[in-house]
Amino acid sequence: MPIFLDVHKVPFTEDNLRELCKSPPDEFGVMHVNLFYNKESSVCFCLLSAPDLDAVEKHHKKVNIQCEWITEVTNIVNDAFRTGQLKQ
Repeated sequence: MPIFLDVHKVPFTEDNLRELCKSPPDEFGVMHVNLFYNKESSVCFCLLSAPDLDAVEKHHKKVNIQCEWITEVTNIVNDAFRTGQLKQ
């Protein structure tokens, strides 16, 4: 399934964002792979697995979030983000 990266302001707490990453795919087939959050700016970078761009847009529109941008990306290094095995 394609992977998308988007950025937007977040009206949610860090705990809400953590829960989103544990959620199953929504009715549009969108699943959170990982989220990167800047608390000071209240900005979130979402890495999403989705069938297509339209599904990502519907996913955000459902909760009234306006993305600054959305782009399809390719993971060229490894699947560490997907498996949660990122080494520190």
